[in-house]
Amino acid sequence: MPIRSNRVKVAIAPLFGLALALAACSESSVADEALTVAEGSESGADALDPIPVMGEEVSILAFGDSLFAGYGFEEPDVDSYPAKLEAALRARGVNARGSNAGVSGDTTAAGLGRLEFTLDAQDEKPDLFILELGGNDLLRGLSPDQPRANFVAMLDELKSREIPVLIMGMRAPPNYGPEYQQAFDGLYGDLAQSYDTALIPFWLEDIYQEPQLFQNDRIHPTVEGVEELVSSTVVPVASALPESAES
Repeated sequence: MPIRSNRVKVAIAPLFGLALALAACSESSVADEALTVAEGSESGADALDPIPVMGEEVSILAFGDSLFAGYGFEEPDVDSYPAKLEAALRARGVNARGSNAGVSGDTTAAGLGRLEFTLDAQDEKPDLFILELGGNDLLRGLSPDQPRANFVAMLDELKSREIPVLIMGMRAPPNYGPEYQQAFDGLYGDLAQSYDTALIPFWLEDIYQEPQLFQNDRIHPTVEGVEELVSSTVVPVASALPESAES
């Protein structure tokens, strides 16, 4: 199935917590947004015999930053998280079609700025909207109140359109201090509860302490890292889909 990819060349992506990585990425710039369409393929993480795909097609709009855009990959339309997630869901028998709306470098403010345009550009209302943002706000040291306000505005818009949401949470590193860490980490759970959305509290949980699963910048996962992330999150993603789509 096709994966629509929306990405730019250079990224400041969500982090898993090193001050050195923060400094290294803080001077990156974001190029103009580009939209490409390519054929997705099943990932190596789904080597088991697939279950026959059944049921009505369900559309998933993956909206995030460089961790969704596939930064650093030669074939992001095949190796990005949304592409491999679609393949993994289909291997489980879920008739899923994914659209990749990841833009490298996006903060929550940038995401809010393009949300309505992105939704209006879809051929149909998504059955599930995966929201993965906030790490670039963290990299810039923005007050947690700013991403919280932007998330509220985005979730209000999604609620008004009756689009189910799965929030991909991030986590602040300890060097930001306990007060900042508590405020930032807590906003994802607070918002998920307030808006009754599905939540993965920290979606990099299974790889953030595995440096070999990250690229040289120590921020962006390798292809193998993405496969691990898909393996650890495909079940909660499937559970967040409409009941008729679950295998």
